Amino acid sequence: MTLTTEATVPPAQSTPATGVQATARITAVTTGGTTTLPVLDGDGPFELRRLRSRGTEARVCIVGAMSAPLGGDRLRIEATAQQGAALHISSAAATLALAGPTPEHATYDVHLTVAEHAELRWLPKPLICAAGSNLRQTWTVELDPTARLLLREEQVLGRTGEAPGRVTTRLTVRRGGHTLLDQGAEYGPGAPGWDGPAILAGHRATGQFLIVDPAFEREQPEVQLFGDDPQEGQAILTPLAGPAALVTAIAPSGLRLRRLLDTAETAFRPRVSAGIAR
Repeated sequence: MTLTTEATVPPAQSTPATGVQATARITAVTTGGTTTLPVLDGDGPFELRRLRSRGTEARVCIVGAMSAPLGGDRLRIEATAQQGAALHISSAAATLALAGPTPEHATYDVHLTVAEHAELRWLPKPLICAAGSNLRQTWTVELDPTARLLLREEQVLGRTGEAPGRVTTRLTVRRGGHTLLDQGAEYGPGAPGWDGPAILAGHRATGQFLIVDPAFEREQPEVQLFGDDPQEGQAILTPLAGPAALVTAIAPSGLRLRRLLDTAETAFRPRVSAGIAR
């Protein structure tokens, strides 16, 4: 009689899918009255393109080299405007957050540093949170006392006819080592009350822009409401406890949101010093 034995083979263990990890770095310095870019380093989905300068301002456009952010991605942008520099950062197209191969959320962290008498304008196209996406986005901004900042962000929850994705945001701004603004929000499935009357009131687009400028120490804008019909969206301009003003808007669509923010920005742009209002 022949006795046959079979070795026990352990079951295959699946390795959790991981996303892309990428960091882009931008540094602007002033040389002979003109801003130059000694560091322009893209990585992963970030392709950085140097645009033609405008006056003394250096301009950079972020181009998406691949679909991102997806679930599990860890993305980061670091931009620094050194003393006296003027830096303008935009993007070529909207950022589309999508569900990925892993249930893990994606992160998209933006770190901005603006030194004395420097200026930074962060003006990307909107973020669209597609159905099934889960994104955590942060902005961390460090400003010296004479720095100027214009930061604009727009979020659209879901593509046309699509359920929204989920996004958690945090914006922290420090000026001269002191906190100027620290706020967070959550939108989309699972976020408490996000589409109720206290937050988005059924709208699917939200955004804001922040201006920090020493000129506001002499004269701050007054509180102002934009938009006559709440169903078509509204925006409010609010001065902050510091040389800054914040406009926050909600709207039924990304197009309507952009128009509201443009109207609000134009309304008080003449009050802002020539540098940031170019």
